[in-house]
Amino acid sequence: MTATDKALRIPTSLGSLHVRVVGSGPPAVLWHSMFVDSTSWDRVAGELARHRTLHLVDAPSAGRSDALAQATDIAGCAAAATDLLAALDVSGVDWVGNAWGGHVGMQLAATQDIMIRSLVAISAPTHPIDAGLRRKVRALAPLYRLFGPRGLPRRAIEDTLFTDRTRADDREALELLKDSMRRTSNVAMVRAIETAILNRTDLSWAARQITCPTLFVTTDDRGEWTPDEARAVAERMVDAREVTISGARVVPAIERPAETAAAITAFWNARGVRVRADTV
Repeated sequence: MTATDKALRIPTSLGSLHVRVVGSGPPAVLWHSMFVDSTSWDRVAGELARHRTLHLVDAPSAGRSDALAQATDIAGCAAAATDLLAALDVSGVDWVGNAWGGHVGMQLAATQDIMIRSLVAISAPTHPIDAGLRRKVRALAPLYRLFGPRGLPRRAIEDTLFTDRTRADDREALELLKDSMRRTSNVAMVRAIETAILNRTDLSWAARQITCPTLFVTTDDRGEWTPDEARAVAERMVDAREVTISGARVVPAIERPAETAAAITAFWNARGVRVRADTV
């Protein structure tokens, strides 16, 4: 962190959450994907911090936040996020969430709309996981409990999150993932897997209720959530759009940071999302 950054610990219904604060301007909250932590935003944080005060959250059972005492679900995470926003004393935030964080953001925007000014949901399907993926994750969870981020579990997670090219050529991305997983105990990670993946429910109802400006960021290499599927959902929403990041799978902020930051800042600067100077 630079000299202007600060770190907070915020008590919530799911334990204490660690939050890094950097940048200036209107508040934005960033909640990461499964298996990584807030460091997954580091490649885009410098550019985004030129436009917003970023609150980079370590989710429960990730980074420096408390481990989950037991598995919960997206609604439970949204309740903790509500505690977080209340403690930060910010309202009308720009929420940016990747996968897990996108699902939490959708739940919040649908049920706590006064708190969310705009929503960026990255690689965040509105439908629950299908039977095949559920079987794969259920088989992975006990292996992870035993072995942690090594061997077959590590390779399966790398393959899930990153493209073949990233796994072959981007050693820093793989190290970031490994470091994130090492900061969480095996048992705590399994509870997070149950929470964010196995207990993920259909959020189509939430999409229909969201009224704030919304951006779905998809990738061209995640078969579970295609650009066409996201566009179909966006067309049925009040104010939503989709943008595709090429050459990425689940965490484009790591794999394609320049393109991801450009998509988010263009959305923030768009008509209907841009902050008036007299409100900053």
